[in-house]
Amino acid sequence: MKIITLGETDSLLGHYLAQIRDRSIQKDSLRFRRNLERMGEIFAYEISKTLHYETVETETPLGIAECRVLTNPIVLATILRAGLPVHQGLLNYFDDAQNAFVAAYRKYGAGNECDMNIEYQSCPPLEGKILVIADAMLASGASMLMTYESLVANGEPAYTHIVCPVASRDGVENLSKNLPHKHVTFWVGAIDEELTNHSYIVPGLGDAGDLAFGEKN
Repeated sequence: MKIITLGETDSLLGHYLAQIRDRSIQKDSLRFRRNLERMGEIFAYEISKTLHYETVETETPLGIAECRVLTNPIVLATILRAGLPVHQGLLNYFDDAQNAFVAAYRKYGAGNECDMNIEYQSCPPLEGKILVIADAMLASGASMLMTYESLVANGEPAYTHIVCPVASRDGVENLSKNLPHKHVTFWVGAIDEELTNHSYIVPGLGDAGDLAFGEKN
């Protein structure tokens, strides 16, 4: 799996990353969602540089212009609910893309053991397409791996891009060990070194779903 950490290079993504981490700015849920959306747009632009294009003739009011246009069929997938703002940013740029949605949740058992479960999936056929999976954070990587396996049951994509503004080192290593090495790129804003026993990323940013959409039961 190829790993690209955009936050290592100076750009506006680092500015938005600082704001989604800032506990005072986080109090404005509209701004928090918009910053995740902006980061999704930046990820989309960077991903677009890796795709295939062809030259077409476009008629203008004054003549014919040769333009380079995207040819890859794209499916944008997200893990509900925290990934929705990032997904919207990707969709703002890949506006002709098909969309997929996965509801994954943690189920705690005796001894506080945690299992991941897929409750719902809506996905078009993926065979030969470019799959982009978005989530706000990658903690242990368990939900992302389960989501990937659930999605590719709908066909083998030509290539998969995974997008997360913030990830833990453990989660990235988990994906690296368990995803196809030649056909997946992981795009991340920042990789944090600490993951607690309860799968909280430190310094992280808190619960992205709650910050974006309000607390849940």
